[in-house]
Amino acid sequence: MNTDFQRIVMIGYGKATGEILKYTDDRRADYGYALEFIEHEPHALGVTRQICGERGIPFASMPDKRELGRYLGEIQEKTLIVSASNNFLFPAALVERKHITIINFHNALLPDYPGRNAPSWVIYQGEERTGITWHYVTAGVDEGNIIIQKSCEIGPDTKAYELTERLMDLACEGYYECFDSVLQENAVARPQGFSPERRMYRSGEIPGNGFLDLTEEPEKLYRLLRSVDYGKSGIFPPLQTEAAGMRAEVLRYRKIAPEKKKEEADMFYLPLADGNLLKIKYRML
Repeated sequence: MNTDFQRIVMIGYGKATGEILKYTDDRRADYGYALEFIEHEPHALGVTRQICGERGIPFASMPDKRELGRYLGEIQEKTLIVSASNNFLFPAALVERKHITIINFHNALLPDYPGRNAPSWVIYQGEERTGITWHYVTAGVDEGNIIIQKSCEIGPDTKAYELTERLMDLACEGYYECFDSVLQENAVARPQGFSPERRMYRSGEIPGNGFLDLTEEPEKLYRLLRSVDYGKSGIFPPLQTEAAGMRAEVLRYRKIAPEKKKEEADMFYLPLADGNLLKIKYRML
């Protein structure tokens, strides 16, 4: 197999990125490119440093965005940069270089839900399907042509961490499927066709503004609770609500059958349309 790419630089973190890194390393024998990995955002459950050590892949930690920008800007060879679970915004001057090609994984079906924390927003907005997009990177955030997309359903009880895990699996599948066409520069990519007024989701935004308003429909509150539920990852701060006219913090929630209801302190029970109850435990602030 032939490619003009002499070098692949991968940037990212997390389990899926580790799988993508191993696959890219395995394919070196087919194409002969050099491979290296850069960790821009350290991750508590990161596996990429270990993978690099085991496989002899050059590894660098560059949390400083200016240092990373300078490093990438010094690349002279024809290079493919693979952005997998990475939030570094590539400078326009780098994106526009003819010998640099950048592909990025986004955890939604672009052009919808660009920006950060897309799994949260699709749950909160009540979407029934979502997916992933591998796209070429341009100067605009999440605006480049689409290389491949994979989709999945969002169940009525799906939590953000569960959806994220499914999307990571789809990201790997999509990467494996499009890798050769990207390396051989014959991928059939299509424009996104988005509106200039499309909504961009920022890192500091929280669904529902982080507040559980008990006057809202229970179904919407359940979507909000699931949308910010990343287990112990702490992506978002705990939701706040109001109890007895005072601020309170949501500790946990659960959907239960009515017969399992128990009168407990610091607990709300809200009726859901499917006949179950939404159980919410809180503490006063």
